[in-house]
Amino acid sequence: MLGPGVAWYLGVSAFLFSIGALGVLLRRNPLIVLLSLEIMLNGANLALIAFSRHAGNGAGQIFALAVMAVAASEVCVGLGLVVAIHQRRLELDVDRLSELRG
Repeated sequence: MLGPGVAWYLGVSAFLFSIGALGVLLRRNPLIVLLSLEIMLNGANLALIAFSRHAGNGAGQIFALAVMAVAASEVCVGLGLVVAIHQRRLELDVDRLSELRG
């Protein structure tokens, strides 16, 4: 049973990546920026897996798993920073959060 070609997967991947990039560039809320980064990473993972299946090896799939592990740790650190900033009653605006004050 044949599925869609690699071009379709790459099109969806590019669409996901571009939506994530727009979210990072246009939004000011740190939670939305983190969500947009995750969408970008999922688009890149989809492209890696599509190329891996097209080439017939598992290298891209293994690399996508490594990217998922890095993305999970990035979310943990990012959400920890957002919670710490919210507890200090600081404004959650990405443009104004240029440095952390102790």
